[in-house]
Amino acid sequence: MHYKPANKDHNLPFDPFKACVGPRPIGWISTVSKDGVCNLAPFSQFNNLSYDPPLIMLALTQQGVEASEIRRKDTTKNIEDTGFFAYNIVPYNLKDAMNQTAAPVPPEVDEFELAGLTKEDCIDIPCKMVAESPIKMECKLVQTIRIPGNTPKTTVDILIGEVIHVHIADEFITPEGKVDIVKIRPLGRLGYFDYTTVDSVFSMRMPVSNPKQLAAMEGRS
Repeated sequence: MHYKPANKDHNLPFDPFKACVGPRPIGWISTVSKDGVCNLAPFSQFNNLSYDPPLIMLALTQQGVEASEIRRKDTTKNIEDTGFFAYNIVPYNLKDAMNQTAAPVPPEVDEFELAGLTKEDCIDIPCKMVAESPIKMECKLVQTIRIPGNTPKTTVDILIGEVIHVHIADEFITPEGKVDIVKIRPLGRLGYFDYTTVDSVFSMRMPVSNPKQLAAMEGRS
């Protein structure tokens, strides 16, 4: 089958687009408002962009359902107001807590408290991190790109942040000095209400003539 997204002529009961791009990493993003209210929310339009300097991005549509309610999400506003945010990886054992923080609650609600999570101080930025998360990154805002959608609701704010501090729990570093992703079992977002986890890993080396290219791909220091 084939279809044009603009026409929505796929003739399926559910739009397949998001299910065709996955699994997508989940950016569990913590911020703080300029009034000091902590915020925590998951986003699956999220990924890394580069490594020198390390950059990550997240794309957020708008908050609200009715036309009169449409506004920028609290995460977007907090990042733009303060210039900072933190990324927290979502392991399988925190899936229910992550789902709690996805609830569309008012700005004055602290999702850390809502989900029963422990706050951990950042070192270089003002917001909190999820103490239970095994990998965290402190980030400063580099740029916001606003892309108009077909409706006010689907207008997208793309926020790009530079990673300025990384936290990795020692128990998830292997004797070889690599991150043990299988032990973390991070969640990946699929389509619909579906998720997956990383439960196995295999390796392949690119067929390259210059060994330096392999070193860069492997991430050797």
